[in-house]
Amino acid sequence: MKFTKGETVIYPQHGACVVKGTKKMEAFGEKREYLILETVINEMVLKVPVDKADEVGVRPPVSPDELEDLVSVLAKPDPRVPSNWSRRFKNHQEKLKSGDVYQVAEVVRNLAARNRDAALSAAERTMYERARVNLISEIAPALKVSAEAAEDYLDDALAKGVLSAGGSTKAPAGDADSSASVPAKKEPAKKPSAKKVAAEKPAKKAAAKKSAAKKTAAEKPAKKAAAKKATAKKTAAKK
Repeated sequence: MKFTKGETVIYPQHGACVVKGTKKMEAFGEKREYLILETVINEMVLKVPVDKADEVGVRPPVSPDELEDLVSVLAKPDPRVPSNWSRRFKNHQEKLKSGDVYQVAEVVRNLAARNRDAALSAAERTMYERARVNLISEIAPALKVSAEAAEDYLDDALAKGVLSAGGSTKAPAGDADSSASVPAKKEPAKKPSAKKVAAEKPAKKAAAKKSAAKKTAAEKPAKKAAAKKATAKKTAAKK
């Protein structure tokens, strides 16, 4: 791969870098031509032997067409992600070291989904932020936009993909790093308000009076009949 001053290349673990040029330098008693790179993220200078650049994984950024494949990686959760924290962390670490943009996208996807469904540990939070920055630094030159616009592009892809309603994935049970679920508390029965009780009292009194009146009206004929019968018996006894 030929390198031109000012072009952007990707260096594994450091993301996008700008080629500052080449320089012959002596190291370990041997003169070699070194590629001088400056990282886009924190402006750190890297020196890589030109003849070892391919070996360490220095490559061009993805093309706009390849971004479509990148978005598809962010679309669906991976059911093969280890539930064990240490295995999962090591798996993601190896993906980041590879420098492969699709593997970096897998780390971002997996940790974004996990971050939505369960709190990330401090180590995974740091890894997630690092993977995001590396991916954003690669998206920006591919789209020829600013880092802010590239971040918006990534967040939009995640929102439409793994973070959408249809892409939810719950954290596996038994993972020591996942948050324990807390049973929902039952709401105590609400007591009726004083206003409601006061409003109901007149209605209850009226209903009680009406019931008593009906009962009295129903009992009157029976009492009259009983009184007449008692009078007739008394008259017959006198005769």
